[in-house]
Amino acid sequence: MTLIKSISGIRGTIGGATGNNLTPIDTVKFAAAYGTWLKDQHPNKKLTVIVGRDARISGKMVSSLVCNTLVGIGIDVKDLGLSTTPTVEVAVTMENADGGIILTASHNPKQWNALKLLNNKGEFLNAVEGQKILDIAATDGSTFAEVDDLGSYEKLKGYMDKHVAEVLKLKLVDVEAIKKANFKVVVDGVNSTGGIVIPALLEALNVECIELYCTPNGQFPHNPEPLKEHLGAISKLVVEEKADLGVVVDPDVDRLAIVSEDGSMFGEEYTLVACADYVLGCTKGGNTVSNLSSSRALRDITQKHGGTYQASAVGEVNVVTLMKQNDAVIGGEGNGGIIYPDSHYGRDSLVGVALFLSHLAQVKMSCKELRDSYPSYFMSKNKIELTPEINVDLILEKMAEKYANEDVSTIDGVKIDFDSEWAHLRKSNTEPIIRIYTESDTQDNADALAERVIEEIKAII
Repeated sequence: MTLIKSISGIRGTIGGATGNNLTPIDTVKFAAAYGTWLKDQHPNKKLTVIVGRDARISGKMVSSLVCNTLVGIGIDVKDLGLSTTPTVEVAVTMENADGGIILTASHNPKQWNALKLLNNKGEFLNAVEGQKILDIAATDGSTFAEVDDLGSYEKLKGYMDKHVAEVLKLKLVDVEAIKKANFKVVVDGVNSTGGIVIPALLEALNVECIELYCTPNGQFPHNPEPLKEHLGAISKLVVEEKADLGVVVDPDVDRLAIVSEDGSMFGEEYTLVACADYVLGCTKGGNTVSNLSSSRALRDITQKHGGTYQASAVGEVNVVTLMKQNDAVIGGEGNGGIIYPDSHYGRDSLVGVALFLSHLAQVKMSCKELRDSYPSYFMSKNKIELTPEINVDLILEKMAEKYANEDVSTIDGVKIDFDSEWAHLRKSNTEPIIRIYTESDTQDNADALAERVIEEIKAII
């Protein structure tokens, strides 16, 4: 059982002992710390916070604790109920709220949940802000409101429909082209809120939708991380239904993976590449940003369109910061996270689906043909479970020393760039693991590089 306290919020497993897991007491402590920090930022103002949750089994319990804690701090709460991460982000700005909390552990299995914290722009907090909240929680520095100053509680219904409507208004979402294409799409909603909102989006676009695991009961039918090894069922169904493609989202709908018509993976890394290709084609000379663990393919596509590509440290807030600095027209993460500033600065699978279908409708290719038109890179994604005796900082330091003659970046773990491949090693912010990502010109070479790096790390351990 695990509790991970980071600048992006608090994430842990449900049940167990206080301080070691995401228990009700830990949930209240961190919700109160966030509320206290928010009041410190806006003294003498009556504050409003948006709360939404994915369909996890623990969601109702955690939501009740968070909402009532904020009310107890003296903050008005607007509760979206079942929602998505990008929907909460959009709702913060549409409601002119002062912040937001998303209750989801994203791609983690069902025993996990988390509090993901937003500012008044509907964006994730930065490192300094996140650390202040951790400090408040560590010192029990929250003071609750007296009875006449308690906050209010209100349920807001229909926000996922509002989110769909906002996506359809985007200039580069070619609604008419998508409608004329008569697409047939299989959707794997991993029995969370994506099973509600993605079919609703497709229905609005006159796309025939075949639903797979779209009952929002929190009983994830497979590992919810949208990787190839977890997606056998949708790959098979896409072929059986003679569908044009398959759409897979994670439980909070901020990661998007595509399955081609032959059941092969378009690749979550290439979701961003395809959407960027479309946006850059409509915005000549536009810039892009992704993180250090993302494919070189985005760099290649950006340069083809005459733009500039840059890489940030891993983490949505880091990508967004660099996107703003470089006036990027699109960005995101290679895990299938699309950030499109014309909508909002957050990973959004609804926007990703709409841009991808617009692109596919206009190029008049099959999904597989579109994938084959892009530079071919192959990734291997691995991890090493951490135990208390493993000194991660020492491992990363020694690996950087070992490859000092190569192009090495240490802004986020250690990334080693070779001529035709790279390896990125970093401690996860969301799980007790070291992530080892490699990319090369063939899958065998990517796997071989990963195996070599893992053996080198094990030797250091």
